Amino acid sequence: MQGSRRFTSITAIILLVLGGMARAADNLKPIRIGIIGLDTSHVSAFTTLFNAPDAAGDLAGFRVVAAFPGGSPDIPASQTRVEGFTKDLKAKGVEIVNSIPDLLAKVDVVLLESVDGRPHLEQVKPVLAAGKPVFIDKPLAGSLADAIAIDALAAKTGTPWFSSSALRFCTDIPTMRNNPKVGEVTGCDAWGPCELEPHHPDLYWYGIHGVEILYTVMGTGCQSVTRAQTDTAEFVTGTWKDGRVGTFRGLKKGKHDYGAIVFGTKGEVQSGGYDSYKGLVEQIGKFFRTRAAPVSHEETLEMMAFMEAADESKREDGKPVKLADVVAKAREKSKVSADGFKPSP
Repeated sequence: MQGSRRFTSITAIILLVLGGMARAADNLKPIRIGIIGLDTSHVSAFTTLFNAPDAAGDLAGFRVVAAFPGGSPDIPASQTRVEGFTKDLKAKGVEIVNSIPDLLAKVDVVLLESVDGRPHLEQVKPVLAAGKPVFIDKPLAGSLADAIAIDALAAKTGTPWFSSSALRFCTDIPTMRNNPKVGEVTGCDAWGPCELEPHHPDLYWYGIHGVEILYTVMGTGCQSVTRAQTDTAEFVTGTWKDGRVGTFRGLKKGKHDYGAIVFGTKGEVQSGGYDSYKGLVEQIGKFFRTRAAPVSHEETLEMMAFMEAADESKREDGKPVKLADVVAKAREKSKVSADGFKPSP
């Protein structure tokens, strides 16, 4: 009897040790990242950071393993770059697949990187149906209606997502909302390059970077915008519900740089500009591990509404446009965009 009990105890210990070793091995397995859309320099930069042998902190424990090229034939900035970035990722050891379903079978999380925002809704549907956390690069979508549909579909499946420009996490920009030298923020003037692309709302293509800076500082609560357009600049003024005023100047001539002046109860401080993608990619890594988005969906969607309202103001010769009005119109359209979606069982 004693020998039998001793054997049972030894067996139990062995099983516990083996179980612990299996769990440790699982913990050592990298989180597998898949990329949709190989038509932006982001795919090379992000892959280099995640796959670096010495990746540490929030960048550690990941591996970009597969990618679907995608591409948009009617946008030169997409069509002319897919082949080059596909070759680059292949050289980095990333498997190139023929479809999004093929990609999803090989990965745990997804970077949706297509430079064209228009296909984002259709591209992300299978990702959301599979319940795989996804970072959606700027712009979130090609229209406010599609952006609202993406949020609704993600909520339906409980799939974590977030979207952001790298500018939100550059230099001292993230600290400006709570900078002691500024005090309580009373306003912000942000700027950045503003190249336009005819298939997108004007600010979605490149102005989004400067608008992201504005929202990083101001937060949500914008009620209406007005827009002026000249050969030298796009200029959008937003009025927040608490009386604060924020502006975005889209630079079309002269030095193309990023930055902001933040006004507050204690003083005015100028922010820095772009420094690297590392801050954003670290946030993506943290998001993939924790499933907690560093930017609220409310703020991202309001930022999209801000930019779409700016287009409407331009069409109305600079008249003020309420964000609530463009959101209401977009919600009606988004009901159509979400039709036919079925989460995976």
